[in-house]
Amino acid sequence: MADILTPALGESVSEASIAKWTKKVGDAVRKDEVLVELETDKVSLEVVAPADGVLAAINAAEGDTVVPGTVLGSVSEGASASAAAPAAAAAPAAAPAASGGASVEIAVPTMGESVAEGSIGTWLKKSGDTVAKDELLVEIETDKVAVEVSAPAAGVLTIAADNGSTVTPGQVIGSISASGAAAAPAAAPAAPANTGSAQAPASAHLSPAVQRVVSENNLNPASLSASGPKGNITKADAIAAIGAAAPAAPVAAAPAAPRADQPREERVKMTRLRQTIARRLKESQNTAAQLTTFNEVDMTNVMALRAQYKEVFEKRHGVKLGFMSFFTKAVVQALHEIPAVNAEIDGTDIIYKNHYDIGVAVGTDKGLVVPVLRDADTLSLAGIEKGIGALGKAARDGALTMDQMQGGTFTITNGGTYGSLMSTPILNAPQSGILGMHNIVQRPMAINGEVKIRPMMYLALSYDHRIVDGKEAVTFLVRIKELLEDPARALLDL
Repeated sequence: MADILTPALGESVSEASIAKWTKKVGDAVRKDEVLVELETDKVSLEVVAPADGVLAAINAAEGDTVVPGTVLGSVSEGASASAAAPAAAAAPAAAPAASGGASVEIAVPTMGESVAEGSIGTWLKKSGDTVAKDELLVEIETDKVAVEVSAPAAGVLTIAADNGSTVTPGQVIGSISASGAAAAPAAAPAAPANTGSAQAPASAHLSPAVQRVVSENNLNPASLSASGPKGNITKADAIAAIGAAAPAAPVAAAPAAPRADQPREERVKMTRLRQTIARRLKESQNTAAQLTTFNEVDMTNVMALRAQYKEVFEKRHGVKLGFMSFFTKAVVQALHEIPAVNAEIDGTDIIYKNHYDIGVAVGTDKGLVVPVLRDADTLSLAGIEKGIGALGKAARDGALTMDQMQGGTFTITNGGTYGSLMSTPILNAPQSGILGMHNIVQRPMAINGEVKIRPMMYLALSYDHRIVDGKEAVTFLVRIKELLEDPARALLDL
């Protein structure tokens, strides 16, 4: 009998709650297989099986609070475990399915704090299809994140919740029966000899978005480079492969055929994320007294500094020196001086924030998300670049956690990456300020009585006039302009 223990939870973390058990008592388990997920106020942790065997007992139910060293359950290494091991070795694809033709339920996982329901996306398989264990089956969309649901066992799929259905955590949305699963091993070796693409998404654990790109463009996942977390292939990797393969494919006539068959109009239900974006932006407009003030900044000195040190900076820190780190530094210093822009209204109170958690707006294929760079005032330029880069990558890969999207005190959005010359950004409620960056354009400027061509960027500060006065807003924006036009001021704290 081997105990399943709560591991160390990290510095200053004394307890965790049971988020989800992946197995039931009596299920066969393998050594290092994930059995339970723990949630703390900072991170999520996975606890694995200490040995091969059968899950003999669960001592802490979902939702219970545990501390390091708590015995969560136990794994027995009796006859059932030893009997299961040879079966798994003899028939890898059939072993995870329930024995004797029993079915394994597919349940909606926990979808994060304060998320009570989600919507079924598009099933990647049909009822009656044979699936492999851990093969991605469907994405569940919530108002904050998308959750992937994989097959808990190998066998034949039965779908119980249609595309678009509203579901709640724990709800059974389908099942997998052992019936017909024995045919899978015989078919598996033949598939790679044919094209390799049909079986590859399951073995490579591709996300639904990546699977869609791979199948629509007849890509071979085995040939794609993987840049995602844990070595997975991201949508960007698949799209890049399309561009690399484009010259070899005749694409001239391809657009004409679908265009001829397309309807004049098409009605598509908004995703939950898009519904939430729409609702929150409208609530922000309806609640805050929003006003936008503009200025322009000469980017000459920042660009010169970046050009002079970008190579040595990248060699030293392993990350490219971009503009976001300079803007973030300038914003943090301006927030120190104008605290009202780093505050929020709660009823009849004003809450002044003494921490600087900067939200960075990121556009993804599913909509705009705003992950938060924590304690930006404590970070160096390199730390800011690494942090923003990691958040942007996680956003595009759909790997952001709930904690990474909550609690910002001020937001920066960069429409310049898409070519925007000027805009009036909408507040990210309940924050009282958002800075809009724009495209850098060479323009003639009067410099000491002479006309010179300078790289100029328009800046826009939208703010809540209920808490931020016009004088404070203009001063804030002018301060950012000064710090960017003379970057040494930020270094010298002037």
